Amino acid sequence: MKTILITGATAGIGEAAARRFAAGGWRVIGTGRRAQRLKETNVTGLVALTRALLPRIVERRGAIINLGSVAGTYPYKGGAVYGGTKAFVHQFSLDLRCDLHGTGVRVTSIEPGMIETEFTLVRTGGDKDASDKLYAGMNPMTSDDLAETIWWIATLPPHLNINTIELMPVNQSFAGFAVHREG
Repeated sequence: MKTILITGATAGIGEAAARRFAAGGWRVIGTGRRAQRLKETNVTGLVALTRALLPRIVERRGAIINLGSVAGTYPYKGGAVYGGTKAFVHQFSLDLRCDLHGTGVRVTSIEPGMIETEFTLVRTGGDKDASDKLYAGMNPMTSDDLAETIWWIATLPPHLNINTIELMPVNQSFAGFAVHREG
């Protein structure tokens, strides 16, 4: 039986992924955190958990699938800290893949755009109206969409690695640079 550790399994993408893997017959080990710990566990938690689990992952020739964000590549107003942590996830994943060369361990960074989850309430300081306005009139990705992507990557033949995958709903794009005009 295959085993997967899913961090953030208490809500959103993590919860959907846990359900998907359990339905696929995997043993799921889930952990979670709440919003008040978000800023603490975004970088150091990833590094500490990876370091703790890495010997076992190498032994089993497993896979590491990290969840980044397009915010690590494309800036948005008010997203400096969040975007910085997601840029770290991207680079950490690439460097980890390099460090694990020859071990058979696969490392992937999944970098999604707009997904309607409760995380938007965290990002907006609990402002439900702001969260609702963000998704009004568009068709965002869902946690289940991401769970299927994670499932696909995890169940690829062991000789294939997806380094990075960037996903956005059709109604979202990176709009390019903004220019402020005086006068």
